[in-house]
Amino acid sequence: MNLRPAKPDDVAQILAFIYDLALFERSPDAVQMTEPQLYDALFGAPPRAAALLVEHEGAACGFAVWYETFNTWTGKPGLYLEDLFIAEAARGLGAGKAIFQYLARVAVQRDCARLEFSVLDWNENAIKFYQSRGAQPLSEWTKYRITGEKLRALAAGDS
Repeated sequence: MNLRPAKPDDVAQILAFIYDLALFERSPDAVQMTEPQLYDALFGAPPRAAALLVEHEGAACGFAVWYETFNTWTGKPGLYLEDLFIAEAARGLGAGKAIFQYLARVAVQRDCARLEFSVLDWNENAIKFYQSRGAQPLSEWTKYRITGEKLRALAAGDS
């Protein structure tokens, strides 16, 4: 298993994995991002996110995308793992463990207070994996989202 920071020529592969993740998460039509958008997010000035590519026996088999957050209570940054995906054929080979160890090292090096992520409530394998890494669910918090036309209306003062 080989982990490495993504390079600009990895953008198409990472976007393909994002589509695979959307399919796995039962949202095959949800991805709107384009290769130029992903390139800008990962390699623009400034980059908005970072990515890691996972390779096994010379072939890409997974990825992770994360970005830095900030917590006012701790006064420190945090890392938010936006996406993690390992192709089915490569699951169980240690890629997920390697990714979490890598991200933990990044978080410690940056003096981050936390590493956070979300998981779908039906994804029992992921939940067990995350808990085996020491993760704890935050059941007292409910995630909210404003998107699309409602976001535009709010920005325009129409709500």
